[in-house]
Amino acid sequence: MSVTPRPEHLESLFYQTDPATLLDANYHILATNLAYRTAFHQGHEVAGRACYDVSHGFNRPCDEVGECCPLKLSIQSGVRSTMLHVHHLAHGKEYVRVEIEPIFDGAESALYYKEVLRRTFIASAEPKAHGLVGTSHAFINLLEKVHQVAPESVPVLLTGESGTGKELIARAVHDASNRANGPFVPVECSGLTETLFESELFGHRKGAFTGALSDKQGLVEAARGGTLFLDEIGDVPLLQQVKLLRLLESHTFRKVGETEVKKADFRLVCATNRNLDERMAQGLFRRDLYYRISTFPIKLPALRERRQDIGLLAHSILMRVAPERKLRLSQGAEQLLKNYAFPGNIRELLNLLERARILSSENQLSTHHFPALCHETTATDAAPTIHPHFVPPEDKILSLKALEQRYLSFLLERHTGNQEYLAQALGVSLRTLTRKIAALKRSTGRATPEAGSLKSGQDRLVCERSS
Repeated sequence: MSVTPRPEHLESLFYQTDPATLLDANYHILATNLAYRTAFHQGHEVAGRACYDVSHGFNRPCDEVGECCPLKLSIQSGVRSTMLHVHHLAHGKEYVRVEIEPIFDGAESALYYKEVLRRTFIASAEPKAHGLVGTSHAFINLLEKVHQVAPESVPVLLTGESGTGKELIARAVHDASNRANGPFVPVECSGLTETLFESELFGHRKGAFTGALSDKQGLVEAARGGTLFLDEIGDVPLLQQVKLLRLLESHTFRKVGETEVKKADFRLVCATNRNLDERMAQGLFRRDLYYRISTFPIKLPALRERRQDIGLLAHSILMRVAPERKLRLSQGAEQLLKNYAFPGNIRELLNLLERARILSSENQLSTHHFPALCHETTATDAAPTIHPHFVPPEDKILSLKALEQRYLSFLLERHTGNQEYLAQALGVSLRTLTRKIAALKRSTGRATPEAGSLKSGQDRLVCERSS
């Protein structure tokens, strides 16, 4: 049964400056404040409805349809929980950071739960010409990490394949931090020679070396009060790594040709597509520098790990490269892109869409506008191979159920990081995949990778985290 909020708790809700609601343990909205109604529902009252209906359009709680539910986490733990959600609102889909706090008032169990919602603008759940876009679980997990670390002052290390958008994520960390009003200064480390590195980073005095015709401010000084982004830090030569380490340890620097020591004031974000463990083992990257820059590592997912976002990304790219044409993808073209592995990630997607835009004289991009992908798909499909795991012993016929379980076990061993993608690729829902994994576990009598879970390891960390 629903409870009636006490006057003092209603007063606390109404004086909350952020959008807020009161919920009961059965997911019902008991009351809302003006900020909530204005921000999300065009002034209309939604009290009396279920929060999962109002925020997502679901007919049952989020956790029953493959989503993490902060209210359920708070009910189970008895403490505050925080989570990033995509809310489906009257004006479209929007990222919202949801905080649920139980209200006890002396009782053993919570009377109800205060929900505070804070809009986040570092990413969009709708097509957008610039910035980060996406709604896949892998992308939401990435944004969650950005929100966790942004308010801190610790160094962030972004890793992942080339073309996954590391500079955009670095800028998102900056934009969500308390240094957002300061400068964001990117440095392409792989393009700097040993002689240029020190001058570019620290600056120089006129006459400090041949060609120094005037005083020059370094990028460290230019980043004062903001964020310094060192891209491709794995390519910094060893000699310059020593100087970079000294900067990070002492927070001081000197211009080339100058004796005055200056104080550095920046937030450090680094990125690399190199395997720094291998570089350290080869003696090409200093371990002490690695420990300085990797306080909070974030691995960016490859595009093939967030296939759900490909249509949204493609629409956003087309809005940017040809806004006047209002280009769109045909259903077949979008599926063709989703089936492609994208070794070049988002950068390759941009390349393919630019080429298709040039080839098309219409307002729709069809499959024939992506000849390279059509050729690759045809070549791949022409020579299918059967993995030995699925070949039964001679004269033995496997049942379809046994073959399905073999295949599922095979896939789970190779796709432990993204159950959402696996379910989508198999053409089943997350709930169906979970049920089949549980059946596999019962039939084999042993644990299976990610058995019984709808989420990857990273997803579970997000779901189980509460503060």
